[in-house]
Amino acid sequence: MNRGKTGWLASLALCGLMACEPKVEGAEGPSETLRAYAAALRQGNAEVAYQLLSDEAKRNVSREAFGRMVKENPEDVKDIAQSLSRPSSKPVVTALVTAPSGDQLTLLYEGGRWTVDGTGIDRYGQSTPRQAIKGFLRAYDRQRFDVLMRYVPAAEREGSPEAMWGPDGQKRAGGLTADKLKEAWTGEQKEYIAAIVQAIKTALPNAKIEETDDRAAMPYG
Repeated sequence: MNRGKTGWLASLALCGLMACEPKVEGAEGPSETLRAYAAALRQGNAEVAYQLLSDEAKRNVSREAFGRMVKENPEDVKDIAQSLSRPSSKPVVTALVTAPSGDQLTLLYEGGRWTVDGTGIDRYGQSTPRQAIKGFLRAYDRQRFDVLMRYVPAAEREGSPEAMWGPDGQKRAGGLTADKLKEAWTGEQKEYIAAIVQAIKTALPNAKIEETDDRAAMPYG
């Protein structure tokens, strides 16, 4: 029973965050819409709050179900309204465009106009783990070994201490270079690397990437 109630309340709060298509007077922008939604919840006015939901939210929650949530949990609804009244950051309006190739481009609404997010320009960006994987795969497909070097950890680029120093104590050439990478991945390791890359491509669309501090992991294969 409690689990069901928690689910309803989570949906109610999520609906508030999805309210991006204002349909009532006084709710003209993201901040105004959020305040209007919070005020309607605080007053127990489910009808007005429901009008502020996006089309997607309305498809997930009917008017009747939304009304029951507000009516049956007045104290919890007021807590949600109070929380939404004090957002931790300024609302950012975004739009996501997906190309036929599957590539996605993010647009930001700033100063009354839509602008293109900078990550859409850098085809080999590394600002997020998923973006880094996509950039790696794109560089591999294009055989851009110079670009692939960007995805190699610094320790491997520079070489391990064992590889950097010879038995005579003299420093020698070590570490990974674009030429060495190309030689290996188009030579004896070609089929092995191709199989790994294909496994990553297959897993990426639905993969869950777990981030911990400065590391990220994605299961595949």
